[in-house]
Amino acid sequence: MPSDSADPVVADAELEQLIAACARRESVALRRLYTLASPKLFGCMVRILRRRALAEEALQDVFVSIWQRAAQFDASRGRPWAWLISIARYRAIDVLRNERVELYREAELEDLPELAVVPEAASADSRFTAEALARCLGSLSLDQRRGIELAFINGRSHGQIAQTIGQPLGTVKSWIRRGLKSLRDCLGP
Repeated sequence: MPSDSADPVVADAELEQLIAACARRESVALRRLYTLASPKLFGCMVRILRRRALAEEALQDVFVSIWQRAAQFDASRGRPWAWLISIARYRAIDVLRNERVELYREAELEDLPELAVVPEAASADSRFTAEALARCLGSLSLDQRRGIELAFINGRSHGQIAQTIGQPLGTVKSWIRRGLKSLRDCLGP
């Protein structure tokens, strides 16, 4: 990563070349760009998200976006650092918005009356049969299924799961959240 004392014209020129190479789909350029830019972009995202694990996960999305949108960069419209940081900043803001929406939805679910609980004597044609649940669990990714099983069958917290499988906490939470959404969609209304 260029230091603050480095000549900004040289740093900008190198970044412009790397972004142009990414637009030509040169993966070596993306790796070099990641090496140069990820510390600064990560710092920006941590300041916004205030959670390191969440910023780590979002940083992956930032570089996917950079790779996909590299051809859109126009040096005449701004410096490369400004372009890169804006992508990271907007991604972090999107993550915050999504987190707030999820918290709101979780709060709504907690406020539902007990009628939402499936009775023990559910009928055989119930959408919550063991077969339907097994089928829907089978449709999840391995990571989603493992996260849900560790959380809901083994009773582990998200932090315990992250520590057990050696993944960032934000990643584990995302797997479980996406897995639960997929289960809801699969089991139907």
